[in-house]
Amino acid sequence: MNGRGRSGGRPTLEEVAVRAGVGRGTVSRVINGSSKVSAHTRAAVEAAVAELGYVPNRAARALAANRTDAIALVIPEPEARFFAEPYFSDVVRGVGATLAETDVQLVLTLAGSDRERRRLAQYLSGHRVDGVLLVSVHAGDPLPELLAELGIPAVISGRRSAGEALPCVDSDNLAGAAEAVRHLLGRGRRAIATITGPLDVYGAQCRLDGYRQALAAAGQPVAEALIAVADFTEEGGRRAMRELLERRPGLDAVFAASDVMAAGARRELRAAGRRIPDDVALVGFDDSVVARHMDPPLTSVRQPIEEMGRTMARVLLERIAGESPEHSIVLRTELVVRESS
Repeated sequence: MNGRGRSGGRPTLEEVAVRAGVGRGTVSRVINGSSKVSAHTRAAVEAAVAELGYVPNRAARALAANRTDAIALVIPEPEARFFAEPYFSDVVRGVGATLAETDVQLVLTLAGSDRERRRLAQYLSGHRVDGVLLVSVHAGDPLPELLAELGIPAVISGRRSAGEALPCVDSDNLAGAAEAVRHLLGRGRRAIATITGPLDVYGAQCRLDGYRQALAAAGQPVAEALIAVADFTEEGGRRAMRELLERRPGLDAVFAASDVMAAGARRELRAAGRRIPDDVALVGFDDSVVARHMDPPLTSVRQPIEEMGRTMARVLLERIAGESPEHSIVLRTELVVRESS
């Protein structure tokens, strides 16, 4: 119909609905990329759009619906950590993959300092985005409560507690850590240390719990001297490893709660003359590019980070559209065994 509706002007949403034999709301969901539409219905709507030459008036639609067609991905971490840790780029890649199928723009915001947080609060108070994705939120962070006060839909990656109030997407941190420790026990290691992330991050707590549970299930004592708290950075991993060697020089394995910290631990072990894995077996968490390029390649717990980003974006889009997606989604992890253990 070469781009003209029955009135001779631009085809309307209603005309697309009539042509496809569905309701106006169904057409809107298809155009907005909602997953709550069957493949058959989606195909019918897309065919009607093509036949009529319908082009959504994004600006008018956003204005009428009080929408901005933008969402924010907020990472309350310093810039240095964002660029040093592959985890964050994988999340961004996953979010981008979902948004690529829509006309929604992504606003990436780092809020690692008090000044950045104040500026972010002012920005969000202006309702310049339709929703927010939160990644790496620490306990006590006021940002989730601010979003609730403003009525801005939000989805969090990595729960703040077992009873997380926000819709969340997470990986099974406890099970992944337990599998890593069982692997080390199966290799005959008995003095197994762990380097944790900051314990005001619920995911770091869960990884420590997984470590403790795996040792307890195997009848092995949990020695506090073999637990060192770090901060998910390479230098933090190195400091923690130095501390562990001073306390227990006879340790024969280390489970680090991130690949980046494992890289720091490896540097310190080598500086101390310890061979990996001959003297000390080493396991990380994330299965990032860091794991694959270490020498020796690092055994690591793979969490599906890109899938987490894709799922977060999908859930947020559904919430913005007024749908009721799952409240809590926990994705499975997998141990990838390499030469370091």
